[in-house]
Amino acid sequence: MYLMTSGNRRLCIIFMSVLGIFSFVLPVGTERVAVIDAASMPAHLRIDNNLTDKNLFDNAEKSVEWFMKNYEIRGASVAIAREGKLLYARGFGYATLTDSMPAEPYHRFRIASVSKLVTAVAVLKLQEEGRLSVNDHVFGPGGILNDTLFAHPKDKRVFDITVGHLLAHEGGWSQRFGDQMFMPDVVSRTMGVPMPVDTKTIIRFALDKNLHFTPGAGQSYSNLGYSILGLVIEKVSGMSYDEYCSSAVLEPLGIYDMELGHNLPGQALPLEVSYYEVPNAPLKPSIYGTGDMLPASRGGNDIEALGAAGAWVATAPDLMRLLLAVDGFDDPKDILTPQSIAFMTDVYNGYAPVGWRATMVNGSWWRTGSFPGTTAMMKRLPDGTAWVVLLNTSAWNGPELTIDIDRMMSKFIGRVKEWPQTDLFRYSVPVPLRVSYSAKASEMKKG
Repeated sequence: MYLMTSGNRRLCIIFMSVLGIFSFVLPVGTERVAVIDAASMPAHLRIDNNLTDKNLFDNAEKSVEWFMKNYEIRGASVAIAREGKLLYARGFGYATLTDSMPAEPYHRFRIASVSKLVTAVAVLKLQEEGRLSVNDHVFGPGGILNDTLFAHPKDKRVFDITVGHLLAHEGGWSQRFGDQMFMPDVVSRTMGVPMPVDTKTIIRFALDKNLHFTPGAGQSYSNLGYSILGLVIEKVSGMSYDEYCSSAVLEPLGIYDMELGHNLPGQALPLEVSYYEVPNAPLKPSIYGTGDMLPASRGGNDIEALGAAGAWVATAPDLMRLLLAVDGFDDPKDILTPQSIAFMTDVYNGYAPVGWRATMVNGSWWRTGSFPGTTAMMKRLPDGTAWVVLLNTSAWNGPELTIDIDRMMSKFIGRVKEWPQTDLFRYSVPVPLRVSYSAKASEMKKG
């Protein structure tokens, strides 16, 4: 273990072992980061395949095995909870093929647009703190992002966009001429800046064109809108987007290993899987402007620029912690108020679904995400069952693969005759690979 500077959060982490409990209290008043060597971390501190009683799920797992074989999925992570307890967490296939590393529940996957749920929860947390309102305007002299950078949009209707419009994909942008977040070469040429282009430049590019519809008068799925919400969170909180999400949403839930991902394989996070696209998937120009043609999952798409719209990397159990904290059930206690949960999910309020991909009146809510090399889905069922599936592989049918994931999980759950009583969350400890805690720079110099 070694120490280095980082964010300004206080953290007290309690490590549990099979033989007992011991605590490690981090000192207050310094600004440091403890980096734990993932390879040497005892397995019982993490949720791994050995914690799930495989004998109870042999028959059910055949649906996952068939699915992976049929769609040529290299690696997967599945987590299932019932009544607020994590009862199943298993990895399938391989985290990486090069070294034949078996997938484990503690492996981290890109989650693509599932990231939008994190962003929506963070925005509503800020509203609950009284720091913004979903009715606040985003741009213009009285807006949150009243920066000179965004002060002169071509279409003055931009000044009518509210935080709620962006949460509900009602900001006025569509993908009629393509997704602004996935055309870096066009943005670069138009704006006269070198690649890679950052999020703010992409927003300026969009503001230099007319909106596709009047804000609030229609709805069209918009990665751009959620990327803008990332800047809203930064401006209101005074912190970076990921710092606020971590300190206000994730860490209070015991989630320490969700981080924003990077573009290139050499930038992979500790315990992050490798990503695999369909055979003969088209190559894309490098987002770094090198002229190289690269797989979309390895530098052809700019994951980092997506930010709040799709850049998070997570484990299936950590995503389950988040899902259970916004599912509207009493146990465990939700991190948002019932009013905020209703705003996100009540399809009659003119905004919902917010953060989620769909919230049905029968109580089924789900969130999906898809990149080349990545497929993610999480679902909340009305009977208190919830599941998360993460894949490090894309299939020939692209985002439609989530329909088959839903069918697979329905078969899986239907085949389980007896559920265990053990809550896997109680038999493991959230151990951050990077443990942030506050400290003064002078203390670092002394050390």
